[in-house]
Amino acid sequence: MRKLITFIFFFNLLTLNVNAEIAYIDMNLILKESKIGKSLNNHISKIKEEHILKYKKIENNLIKKEKVLINQQNIMAKNEFEKKLTLLSDEIKNYREEKKISENKLNKIRVDNTKEILKILNPIITNFVESNAILIVLPKKNIIVGKKSLDITNQIINLLNNNSEKLNF
Repeated sequence: MRKLITFIFFFNLLTLNVNAEIAYIDMNLILKESKIGKSLNNHISKIKEEHILKYKKIENNLIKKEKVLINQQNIMAKNEFEKKLTLLSDEIKNYREEKKISENKLNKIRVDNTKEILKILNPIITNFVESNAILIVLPKKNIIVGKKSLDITNQIINLLNNNSEKLNF
């Protein structure tokens, strides 16, 4: 019984003295809505559009070659048809590899530039936390329910937008 009373006493003491200020932040929203995040998204969209157009042309060309080859199948000798089919298969394989490499490069650009944004963002969040006596900042994706007043996302976006640093693409 004594242990229980002692435990309750210390537990109450700890909860009374700890008035922790907790906040949460939506990093995805910051990367979408900030000026620097929007510029990154626009840059990636432009590159993606160029790649789509480039590979759509190649794909249409390969489809045409395939149709021509199928139409000539009955006219050609079997050896010649198989050689052309092998060449077309190699072209398709190269197309797929090149497209995958292109997608990987695009993802690398996105990841590298997102890291740069986070390097810029980290001191901003740190200064905001220190100046507002916040003890802990949690990612919004890990919060089930929370007061809207604890969300500091918009304030961080404003501070990031006021920061003059920009990424060079």
